[in-house]
Amino acid sequence: MLFKRYIFALVLVILGLSGCGFEPLYVEKTGGKDLWYYNNQYDTDIVREMAQIKVETVTDRIGQMIKNELMDTFNPYGTPKCAKYFLKIEPVSKNVVQQALRDDITATREKVRYSVNYSLWSKENGHLVGGNSWVYLSYDLLDNPYSTTMDKKKVEQDGAKIIANDISLRIGAYFHSVKTKRGDPNEF
Repeated sequence: MLFKRYIFALVLVILGLSGCGFEPLYVEKTGGKDLWYYNNQYDTDIVREMAQIKVETVTDRIGQMIKNELMDTFNPYGTPKCAKYFLKIEPVSKNVVQQALRDDITATREKVRYSVNYSLWSKENGHLVGGNSWVYLSYDLLDNPYSTTMDKKKVEQDGAKIIANDISLRIGAYFHSVKTKRGDPNEF
């Protein structure tokens, strides 16, 4: 009986996703409005456009980690000499909240929220897309200060990766929407 409920729930989720407007990011359209195909070939136009992004310098440490992650994603072979797009990342906002208080009102856990604003610019068209990316992470406050410091550094690294992935996906979705609106897969 429990197995049938799981199957029923899975079918409902699949049917729900089919009607939500989900579009694959790296698969090409064929002819009609809703005809997609996948023939073991990925559409590399979006990747090529994203390789033309130069990530501007950021002043704070976690911003530098986000920049490095984005550079690895956008241009794994190096920064483009004549960049077509420029990504500006503002300094990261950090908010720390203490949690799990003891009887003596000292915390045993901290929750951190990292938030960053970003904007993508083009030489020809000016501002293209921008937004805010954020992440909540937490770590334990341990008796050993070294362990707590290492936990904080790990949270910073994880936060930078999550924010960079979010920004990368949003920019990829932007290029995908531009490509599908124009209808010409060879022009951006």
